[in-house]
Amino acid sequence: MYILILNNKTIKIYITMMNMETRNEYLKEVRRNYLKASRKEKSIILSEAEKITKMDRKTLIKKLKAESNIDKRKEDKRKKPKYYDNEVKAALEKLWEIFDFPCGKRLKSNLKPEILSMLLREGEICLSDKVMTKLLKISPPSIDRCLEHARKTRGMNVLKKSKSNPLLFDMILTKTSSEFDRTVIGNIEMDHVEHCGSNKGGNYVCSLSNVDVASGWFEGEAMINMGQEKTHKGIKRARQRMPFNWKEMHPDNGTSFINDMVYRYAKEEGIEFTRSRPYKKNDNCWVEQNNRTHIRRMIGILRYDTKKELDIINDLYRNEIRLYKNFFCPCMKLISKERIDGKMHKEYDEPKTPYERLMESNQINDEKKMKLRKIYESLNPAELKRNIDRKIMNLYNAYKEKKNPKKGSENSKKENGFGIILNDSTKVISVS
Repeated sequence: MYILILNNKTIKIYITMMNMETRNEYLKEVRRNYLKASRKEKSIILSEAEKITKMDRKTLIKKLKAESNIDKRKEDKRKKPKYYDNEVKAALEKLWEIFDFPCGKRLKSNLKPEILSMLLREGEICLSDKVMTKLLKISPPSIDRCLEHARKTRGMNVLKKSKSNPLLFDMILTKTSSEFDRTVIGNIEMDHVEHCGSNKGGNYVCSLSNVDVASGWFEGEAMINMGQEKTHKGIKRARQRMPFNWKEMHPDNGTSFINDMVYRYAKEEGIEFTRSRPYKKNDNCWVEQNNRTHIRRMIGILRYDTKKELDIINDLYRNEIRLYKNFFCPCMKLISKERIDGKMHKEYDEPKTPYERLMESNQINDEKKMKLRKIYESLNPAELKRNIDRKIMNLYNAYKEKKNPKKGSENSKKENGFGIILNDSTKVISVS
């Protein structure tokens, strides 16, 4: 209820919800007194109406003048009747269910006179001649539009949206995992890993994972969200740290990778740009494996969305994790696989670290091998592991401080993002 006092007269106005209709009713009540009021009283009325309606003062003056249009009702626009009405939709849903929920193109191939006549004869459907004529004329896109509501109510996938940049997608070659030359160093698979916890809303940290197919060399880079500009900068930083030249970039179909900025960068640098098939994770199998062992197992599954957490994760990627994983963590490469009596038998080569594979390769020059050897001889794997554990604990403390800034790290007993209970006396934390 709003109360307006003018000339010792109290005007009571009841408004429950300020939508367009109630706002116009309110303005009609106010205008009766506004047109009779003096200049000073009009100013008071306008100020009060401005607070209530949240409208601009000049707009209110136009609304409250004698010849305003708040009394005029807009004529109801006649809606064009839909050609494919509810009768057609009901018949389509029944046919869609009979033929096991196909897409519009596949369902259209079954909308033939002989099939519809057969179903009518068997009493499976009941159609008028008018609906029958419409079903025979309907196009596949119209079928999909008519069945859109039925798909949602049944919890089925809604039709996929069209690509944001179809021309660019057509220019980039798709490539499967079997088409990679696994002996050539410099073919890089890349992917994003989101650190959003259970909530994908707002801004949060994303990791850019880069893996060489032949050697298994890993480089990571963290960023807030995964826009195309940040992805472009992350790719350049990761490339600078790798001890060999890139020959090919192979991401998934995300628009953070498939965009003009990254595409032009690859073209200018002479790097071949390929992509995986949509919804086929096996095309990026090497980077998907590293996402688990190098990122999820190290960084965890909590939500990180602050600058402090971002700096800790980047410090890990640029220092300890890359040195520890590339120089001291061996990996096996699949040599062959054979199916015998319904069981797949796989043969792997001898486990070797990415560093060892690079040192054995004749595609790396002696100067780079010498630099890698110097780095290798200066490292202590036990010290690297302790540093990784310490920084992961710092990351977890930053997460706890963000959640409860008052308590911070005062708790003597803590649980980290990997489900491990840690006491203050614990020195080494195992996260693998």
